[in-house]
Amino acid sequence: MVPFYTRFRELAFQEMRNATIQGWEDLPDGEYGFLELYCDDDQCDCRRVLIQVIAKSDPTKPWATINYGWESEAFYYQRLRDSELAKACTRPTLDPLNPQSKYAPALLRLFGEVVQDKAYVHRLQRHYELFKRQGQQAERKGVKTSLRKRRHK
Repeated sequence: MVPFYTRFRELAFQEMRNATIQGWEDLPDGEYGFLELYCDDDQCDCRRVLIQVIAKSDPTKPWATINYGWESEAFYYQRLRDSELAKACTRPTLDPLNPQSKYAPALLRLFGEVVQDKAYVHRLQRHYELFKRQGQQAERKGVKTSLRKRRHK
């Protein structure tokens, strides 16, 4: 997974979703940003995003890393052939492969509220398409964009 800002820096920060929190018992008051990461394998059409939640007060490390897929359960089942995994892809979940802070459950809940905004979900889809399209164009020009492909070269 590669940060969206590595390919579209200005757009990524201009359209990054932020949330300001006050008065939550399980999350410090402050501003939180949702950084988007997308799969750079041009052969993959996973239609999902990895969100790293950062705090404005400490932007050096993610406080939570969240998986989110916007397609239907049937879409993911067709690829995974596992109904539980397919269901998990259609809702925000904490990523088990990345470290999570003690605030991760609250940030997951916050992101769950944020993705109720259909305009935001459409933005994630548009960013995914832009990211994939640019990777495919680079691939056609002979530029290797996938870390996996570079390692096995």
